[in-house]
Amino acid sequence: MIRKQKRVRSRQMRAKPWRIFYSLFLLAACLFLPASSFAENFRSQAVVVMDVATGKLLYAKNPNLKRPPASTTKLMTAMLAIENTSLQDVVTISSNAADTPAHTAGFREGEKITVEKLLYAALMGSANDAAVALAEAVSGSEKRFVERMNRKAIAIGALNTRFINANGLPGSGQYTTASDLAKIMSYALRYPTLKDIIGTRVAEVTTERGRTLSVKNTNRLLWSEEDLVGGKTGYTRSARHCFVCAAERKDETIIIALLGSPSRTTLWKESELLISKGFDIMEHKDDPYVYVTKAQYDDSAVKKPAGKKRSKAKVKSSKGKKTDKKMLAKKSGTKKKTKMVAKKKGKNKVIAKKKISKKNYRVAEKKKNDTQG
Repeated sequence: MIRKQKRVRSRQMRAKPWRIFYSLFLLAACLFLPASSFAENFRSQAVVVMDVATGKLLYAKNPNLKRPPASTTKLMTAMLAIENTSLQDVVTISSNAADTPAHTAGFREGEKITVEKLLYAALMGSANDAAVALAEAVSGSEKRFVERMNRKAIAIGALNTRFINANGLPGSGQYTTASDLAKIMSYALRYPTLKDIIGTRVAEVTTERGRTLSVKNTNRLLWSEEDLVGGKTGYTRSARHCFVCAAERKDETIIIALLGSPSRTTLWKESELLISKGFDIMEHKDDPYVYVTKAQYDDSAVKKPAGKKRSKAKVKSSKGKKTDKKMLAKKSGTKKKTKMVAKKKGKNKVIAKKKISKKNYRVAEKKKNDTQG
């Protein structure tokens, strides 16, 4: 049995003053900020706004940047489960599924639960054990299920996406793009069951033996965004905060996808801003805008960073070419302590070693010798 609380539109409820002010601020930002200035305010590494009817990108920043998908992966898992099983099929939780690392629903080995209830746990509560159980129900093993996931991604046009597991836990070679993630969500809306689940706030799922688990949707915008249909969140250290959702206004539907947001607070704020921006572009029939940054990312899970670390034995000359410089070590009193001194045009200058903070968000080149992270 599934007891659920769906999202209820709150047009008749009295809006709080701060929410009205924030909505006006978002509207002003959408209407009056130039597209380039608007894009530079985003801290998420990649964002996309897509028109579902046409598949056209209305607004984008780094749409084809490969990033780890985190738990947004579970959208693909859910689609394949719905296609290849019956919702009332009973699944026995394996030891492999029960031992899946957090975040989990806490299913125990040997417990029996329907596919439908596993879908609620995976999509709403982002339960990793539920996703593995669904994969095993479809293909017998997660490994064989992943092969289906990658074939499905190609079939729906997500050509820059590759999965290595059913739940989005981090690992080498698993990636997607904001553009591909929007395509996956757009395709997912074809499944009424999936669409219904991602729009549900709270549900209770019960195992065959009567153990009841309460599941709350990780998508906070269901409580605040009137136009929201539903969405899927994700987070790992390498992926950072991710989110993909659908929003409807009148007869128009748009998809919002964000990858690599530095915090959950930033994720929600930028999602709301993108929803407003998307519908504003649709209403005024503005031209699409795609913004691409020059960026370095320290993320070995996808690929090596695009930029190479500067060698201690090389410095850049004024012409931009790298020339070898001899590094002289001066011992100061003891053998253990040394200072590195570089000779440059006859003058001795002490090069202070600066700690480079490895940030996962983009560095946009605004002007000459001027970068913003």
